[in-house]
This record gives sequence, C-alpha cells and structure tokens, in this order.
Amino acid sequence: MFRGVGTAIVTPFKAGEIDYKSYDRLVKFQIDNGVSAIFVLGTTGESPTVESDESARLIDRTVELCNGHAEIVVGAGTNSTKKTLELVKHAEKHGANGVLVVTPYYNKPTQNGLYEHYRYISEHTALNVIIYNVPGRTGVNILPETVYKIASDCKNVRGLKEANADINQVDMDILTLKSINDFRIYSGNDDSAFHLLCSGGDGVVSVASNIIPKEMSEMCEFVFEGKIEKAREIHLRFFNFFKALFVESNPIPVKAALEMRGFIKNELRLPLVTANEKTVEMLKSAMKKSGIMPVSEVA
Repeated sequence: MFRGVGTAIVTPFKAGEIDYKSYDRLVKFQIDNGVSAIFVLGTTGESPTVESDESARLIDRTVELCNGHAEIVVGAGTNSTKKTLELVKHAEKHGANGVLVVTPYYNKPTQNGLYEHYRYISEHTALNVIIYNVPGRTGVNILPETVYKIASDCKNVRGLKEANADINQVDMDILTLKSINDFRIYSGNDDSAFHLLCSGGDGVVSVASNIIPKEMSEMCEFVFEGKIEKAREIHLRFFNFFKALFVESNPIPVKAALEMRGFIKNELRLPLVTANEKTVEMLKSAMKKSGIMPVSEVA
C-alpha cells in the first residue's frame, strides 16, 4: 500500500456529461506532481451520480493514465454488503489496485455488523481494501479495536482512511493499528493530515491535492524525512485554504477552485449545486493568501 498523498479526484462534467478531456489533464497533473495514488469515484468524485458505464470508463482511463506511476483506488462503499461487493468486483474487473469501502451509512450497523461486513468483502476479493471512517457523513463510527480485529483476520484489509474529528480516536488508531505489519493509516482531512503524519500515520487522502499535489506530496515527504519544520510551514501556509474547501459540502468548493485554476468547468450533478457567492469569495481570499492565484490573475 502507498505512503504519501492519494488524491480524491473530482469527476469533471460539461453539459451534463463527464468531461474526459479535463479529467485526463487533471490526472496527469497529479502524476507529474508526485502523488502516490488516485482515488476514483469517492465522495469527491460524486460517485452516487455516476452511472455504471461511466464508472467503468473512468477507471479504465485512470489505469491507462497512471500506467503504474500511481496506485488506483476505487470508491466502492454502500450501505448494502451485496451492492458493495458488486462495486468491488466492478473495480476488480477494470484493473484497480484497491478499493475504498466506507462504513455502511444510515442503517447504522453495530461494531459486530461492521466486522462481518468487511470480512465478507475481504473473503470475496483479492484487491486491497481500505476502510473509510467518516462518522459526520455516515452516522456510524468504526472503533480502533474493530478495525484491529478486521485487519488481523482479513489480510487484504490493508488500510484505514480516518476522517473522524476526534483527535483522541486518531491517536488510538495509530497506537492500536501500527502493530499490524504494513497496515496503513491515512488522514481523511487535509487540515489534520500534518498532525496524523507526525503521530506516525502514512499519508493523506486529499481533496486539496486536486489543486496543490506537489505541495501536499512535499509535506508528507518532509515528515517522513524528519523535516518537521518544513512540513509545518506547508501545513500553515495552506491551512485556511484547507478550511475553505469544506465550508460547503465536498466537492462543491473544490470544483469552484479548480475552475478558478482553469482545470474544469464548475459543474455538478444534482442534488449538488455550485458554490454560493460567499464561498467563492472565501476561496479566492484563501487561495491568494496561500499563493494559489486564479488563472485570470496570473500575469
């Protein structure tokens, strides 16, 4: 499993259809700037609104574009174990290296139910599986001891994307799970990635790296090399930008920011709509202060 930055890539749209030309350019930008993985069809990629034939084409193009230079992880989580497995097999068929499986949402399984869910998925795929814990979206929190039990019993469950705002649980994840050989722990939040890395984590699944892949990759490498001050400088430089990316539901702000940088059209599929004026102004301010200039203002 990778260490460093995995970009939670957006899915660009144009006139209602996937804009593959812009997608290709964005993926190449990630690879050229040192990211270690591309996360396709996650929340940032608006997976609930992407059809099966579209997802197949996206995965195929990502595999072709990465050509071994970055791992491809496909979002495959639902709140049905059967439907989740169907998505996992779809990712497997199209050449993914791994799958990101969010904890089942809305129906709120118990810790034992979570264990059985991931065990079932693990037993039916050879792909690497990353557990995704994001209680703010799903309404369920998978505990470190449950993840430990899953990873101990399921050898292809190889990582945890932790997007829990509780720093105590993040520290407990690291204390509990780092004893498992080659198990990876990734921050699911850009604004806390520096802290998780310094505590012994392995990287970040990043929204911000859609726009600043080089800087996010450098921050990770600086921590791995023990150059904490240099990593902190990057964290603090972009901290307000990290915050601005989540003032509305992801990926609303990052798509607005990507349009400012000339990468994509600022288009989403319902029920998501484009960022409001206040968010756009907040993004512009945070980007300028971080040194990320909108294309229209680059000399």
